[in-house]
Amino acid sequence: MSRARCIATALFVGLVVAGPIGAGHAKGRTLGPGTHDLEMKVGDRSRSYFLHVPPQAADGEVLPLLIAFHGGGGQAEGYREQAGFDAVADREGFVVAYPDGSGRLGRRLLTWNAGTCCGFAAREEVDDVAFARALVAEIAATLAIDRSRVYATGHSNGAMMSYRVAAEAPDLVAAIAPVGAAMVLESFEGKHPMPVLHVHSVDDPRALYEGGLGPPFPFTRSRVMHNAVEPELQRWIVLNACPDTPKLVEERREEATGHTARHLRWSQCESGADVELWKLTGAGHGWPGGDAGRRQRIVGPDTKVIDASEEVWRFVSRFRKDAQPEADAGVSSPAD
Repeated sequence: MSRARCIATALFVGLVVAGPIGAGHAKGRTLGPGTHDLEMKVGDRSRSYFLHVPPQAADGEVLPLLIAFHGGGGQAEGYREQAGFDAVADREGFVVAYPDGSGRLGRRLLTWNAGTCCGFAAREEVDDVAFARALVAEIAATLAIDRSRVYATGHSNGAMMSYRVAAEAPDLVAAIAPVGAAMVLESFEGKHPMPVLHVHSVDDPRALYEGGLGPPFPFTRSRVMHNAVEPELQRWIVLNACPDTPKLVEERREEATGHTARHLRWSQCESGADVELWKLTGAGHGWPGGDAGRRQRIVGPDTKVIDASEEVWRFVSRFRKDAQPEADAGVSSPAD
């Protein structure tokens, strides 16, 4: 594959979350409230991440942790700036980790090995599940983290990565909330129930809701194959032993744009692990509640019909991982 094609593939559908590169690296084992730019070694690779610590950490509280995976072609700092999790974390009292994917250009054009996608990380078979495990262990050695309340979310290629963590490391997280991309595992051998919230627009022009080959990236012929959202979500509905038919929780409409959102919930699951879907219309591929700016010409229109960061936390914070041996992975149950 040519260098130009490699870079184009790395852009994937997370172009919207690209942003400026962070400067400097915080070192040391005592982390106070604020945002820290950190590095760690995982195998033979150096990995980087931003860690946002809320004010509640100063009081010695044991806090939940949310891992937020950026989109393909983006990086941690750009996703952090757009998603808006820091403000939610400061209000609600949880730690947010924004890890960087991998690539050939430092902290630019990064991707995750989420299965059949994407770019450099998938081609090089980077073990990003091992990175997620090491990241949680590293943070827990630095801060008072409630290991029963570790969650994962992500946008685009990062959404795919959160699905891979749930499938292959179910002992690590208590719930996931992917936004803007379906699961793309080569094989799904889910053994443990997992609460899942999926957020996606049926009009997403990049990560196609109904699946299929996405459009070429600008100025290239590079394209990405997407799985349809609802069949992949159905795998978790079956695994979680949920009812076949969801309940309509609520409907919203953004009057200025006509965008709509339907909140569907498969609840009263035998496993106790609910599955939910925010199904949007009119919105593009950008982070709901965020601002893609000029990138809207590539990713489609922004929407304020929901704030994805608020909805992600509202969902995942309902669950905790029951304390059981790692081999058994435990079962997520409603948090007190």
